[in-house]
Amino acid sequence: MEFPKKVYYPAIYHPEEDGGYWVSFPDIPEVLSGGEDIATATEMAEDALGIYLYDLEENGETLPTVSNPGYVSVEEEGAFIALIDFDYLAYKIKNGNQAVKKTLTIPSWLNSLAEKENINFSQTLQESLKEKLNV
Repeated sequence: MEFPKKVYYPAIYHPEEDGGYWVSFPDIPEVLSGGEDIATATEMAEDALGIYLYDLEENGETLPTVSNPGYVSVEEEGAFIALIDFDYLAYKIKNGNQAVKKTLTIPSWLNSLAEKENINFSQTLQESLKEKLNV
C-alpha cells in the first residue's frame, strides 16, 4: 500500500498541573507524547506520530483511519484539539538516510571517461535521482 505524502491527525492536548501538556491521538491510542509548553508538546507529538507512521509504512501495515476533528469530543477542562501533520518525504530525508548499495551497468566507454574525470559514481547517481524526482 502506498501511503499519502502528507497526513494530518487530530491530537488532543491535555493540560498538566505544572503547565505542560501531554498529547494523545484519538485514532492512534498507543501514541502519546508531551512537553513543557505547547511548542515543545507539538514538536514531540510530531516526532511520536512520525516514528509510529514511518514504522507502519516500513512494515507494510495499513495507515490508521483519520477522524474528522469536528467529531472528536474533548470534555477535559483546558484540553483542546489541534491537527498534527506528518510529511513522509521530509521524514525520510531527515531520518532515513542510511546508504543502500546498488549495482548498475553502464557502457565501458562511459565508465572510462568518468573514471578519467574522477567522477564519484554514487554522488552523481544521487544527484541525478534527486533531480529526476524533484526532491
